[in-house]
Amino acid sequence: MPQDVSSLGAPHFGVIRFRSSFDFAKTFDGLEEAITSRGLTIFARIDFSGDAEREGLSMRPEKMLIFGNPKSGTPLMKMEPTIGLDLPLKALVWEDEQGDAWIACNTPEYIVGRHELGPETASQLAPAMAILQQFARK
Repeated sequence: MPQDVSSLGAPHFGVIRFRSSFDFAKTFDGLEEAITSRGLTIFARIDFSGDAEREGLSMRPEKMLIFGNPKSGTPLMKMEPTIGLDLPLKALVWEDEQGDAWIACNTPEYIVGRHELGPETASQLAPAMAILQQFARK
């Protein structure tokens, strides 16, 4: 089970988690609004729990947003094409056993480290991380 070790979340193997102060639906919809209102593009929405339900399976609510900004991602992809495995960025939203909503994503440092780019390139991904953190703190 995820641990909420601080109000901003704590990285664990390149993943950072934030407990939301909203329920699942408000968290997912609000996060989408926070992302688009800052000029980022939502490339895809994946409804894991909805897909499971269509197959006769059950699971707690879980969805993913795939989002980004080509102005930030393209230069990184030009430096190292394999970063496309981690770009666009992903934000996972789920509901735990207690009904709390969570947001998780890969840290910028993990992404650029995984693809052996300099640590200074993480700053190109930091604005997206700030959006997730600011939303989770509301």
